[in-house]
Amino acid sequence: MAERLGGAVTGPGGTGPFGGRAVLVAGAGISGLAAVDALVAGGALVTVSDDDPTKLAALPDGVGGCASDEIPAGTEVIVTSPGRRPDHALVAAAAARGIEVIGEPELAWRLGAEGDRPPVWLVVTGTNGKTTTTEMLAAILRSAGEDAVACGNIGYPVVSAVAAGHAVLAVELSSFQLHWSPSVRPAAGVVLNVAEDHLDWHGGMDGYAAAKARALLGDVAVAGVDDPVAARLLEAAPAPRRIGVTLAEPGPDQLGVRDGMLVDRAFGGGELLGAAAVVPAGPPGVTDALAAAALARAHGVPAPAIRDALAGFTPGPHRSAPVGRVAGVTFVDDSKATNPHAADAALAAVPARVPGARAVWIVGGLLKGVSADTLGELARRHHAHLAGVVVIGTDRAPIVDALARHAPDLPVGEVTTGDHEGMQQTPQDPMPEAVRRAAELAGPGDVVLLAPAAASMDQFRDYAHRGDAFAAAVHDLSAPAASGARP
Repeated sequence: MAERLGGAVTGPGGTGPFGGRAVLVAGAGISGLAAVDALVAGGALVTVSDDDPTKLAALPDGVGGCASDEIPAGTEVIVTSPGRRPDHALVAAAAARGIEVIGEPELAWRLGAEGDRPPVWLVVTGTNGKTTTTEMLAAILRSAGEDAVACGNIGYPVVSAVAAGHAVLAVELSSFQLHWSPSVRPAAGVVLNVAEDHLDWHGGMDGYAAAKARALLGDVAVAGVDDPVAARLLEAAPAPRRIGVTLAEPGPDQLGVRDGMLVDRAFGGGELLGAAAVVPAGPPGVTDALAAAALARAHGVPAPAIRDALAGFTPGPHRSAPVGRVAGVTFVDDSKATNPHAADAALAAVPARVPGARAVWIVGGLLKGVSADTLGELARRHHAHLAGVVVIGTDRAPIVDALARHAPDLPVGEVTTGDHEGMQQTPQDPMPEAVRRAAELAGPGDVVLLAPAAASMDQFRDYAHRGDAFAAAVHDLSAPAASGARP
C-alpha cells in the first residue's frame, strides 16, 4: 500500500517509463482519471489536483490529492488536462523547476511504446469534421476485421484504449492535445482543414496551425488540400509520404471525386463508392469520407471494406441531425459546430439537404477569441438561403453588431434569456425562446439550424447538453401542433 507524504505519494516502484516516478495529474476529468489508472498500474507515485476538491474524494487507493495548481515536492512529470493553456501559472511554475508537462495522449503514446506490440496510431485533426472522420475511420477498420477503436477527443481516453490492448487506434486529437503531445508520431495522420478557432488559447493563428501540424509528423501525412492552410501544412510536412484529399478529380498522390465517385489514386484503390451514398451529405461529409479512406488505405485496408463501411455509416448525435418537424419546418441539431468553419459547412449543407430551403440560423455562445465579423461574413455569404438569424450566448452583442454590418437587411432576433445575473443564480435555458423565435422567422419547407459557431460553456455543460436542450425545445414546440393548433 502506498503512503501519502507531504502531498506526494510513496510506494513500490514499477517497470515502464513512469515506474517509481512521482507524477502529478493536474485535472480530475475523464482523461485525467484514466491517466491516474494507467499510471498506478505502471507503478508511478501519483498525486491528483483539481479546481473542484470534491473530485478528489474517491481517488484510487494510494493516490494522493493536493490543492489546485499545487506542485508537490519531488514531482518529476505533470500530466495536464488538455484545456490548460501554455501560459498557465502551473505550467510556468513547472518550467521554472525543470518539470516536464505532457498531456494524456502523450502519456498513452509512451506507455504504448513500451509494450511488445505497440498499437498503430491513425490520427485525425482539423477545425471541422474531426469526430465524423474518426468515426468513419473506426467503422472502416472494424469492417476490415481490425481490433480497432475510436478514442481521444471523441470521448474515450487514448490511455484507456492503450490499456485495453487495442491493436489500431483511430485517434481524434484537438489542437490542445497535440500541443501537449510532443513525441506522438502516428503511422498516418490527417489535417482536414484549419480555420480560426481557439486563438485565445494558442496566441494566434500561427500557434494554432503549428499545433495541428503535429498530426503530420509520422510516416504518412494526409491533408484536405482544398483548404489553403491545410495544403501548406502538408507541403511543409516531413513525412516520407504526403497524400492530398480533394473534392476535385484527384492527382496521382490524392483521393478525390471523379464522375460522382470517390476515387483513390494514391494507394491504387480505384473507385470506392458513389459520393451520393456518403452520410452526412454534402461536400464536408465527402471530404471526411475521403480523409478516413486515405488513413485506412495507408494502413493497408482493402477498398471493399472502405466501400461497405462508408455505405452503412451513420454519424453520431449533434452532427447535422434532424430532431423534429413542426408546421412544415425541419429542425436540425448541429451543436457540434462549435466554430465558424463548422457552421459554414452546416449552412452550406441546408440547400443540399432540402433543395430550395431557406435556413433560420441559431448562433452564439463563447467565441474563444474569434472575431464576430467572421460570423457576419458567413451570414453575408449564405444570405441567399437565410430567412433570419437568432443569436444566443454571452458573446451575442458583437455577433449582433457584426450581422448588422455584413447583412443589414437580414432579420435578427436576440435572446437574452440565459444570461448570468449573479454568481449564485443558475441561468435559465435560452433554447425555448430561441426555438420559438426561429420558428416565427421560418416558413413551410424551411430549416431551423442550430450551428452555434461558438463554444457552449457559457450557458450549457457542453455541446451535447446544448443540442439536447434544442431538441427538447423543438419537442415542446410541437406539442400544440398535435392538437391542431399552430405553435
